[in-house]
Amino acid sequence: MISDEQLDIYRVEGTLLRVVRDANRDNDVRGFVVAWDEKSVLIRKRTRRLVKLDRRYVYQPYSEPRAVPPAVADAIGGDEPGDEDDV
Repeated sequence: MISDEQLDIYRVEGTLLRVVRDANRDNDVRGFVVAWDEKSVLIRKRTRRLVKLDRRYVYQPYSEPRAVPPAVADAIGGDEPGDEDDV
């Protein structure tokens, strides 16, 4: 679970985040931290819609490579689908 301190840094710096909810890249949420409590985080998407998400998801800067949650990585064999190098 992400700490209050890390969420505050993302909010103050205005960092665009990626919220990874599962193995499917299409289900990721991109946006900015607005507020949070003990169980959830409020994210403002670029469309200005607000989304309330669980704090147990993976929150990371959008500029970093996508990280799959450990529980999901174990279930799919540790590699994300589509990450194989074509030779």
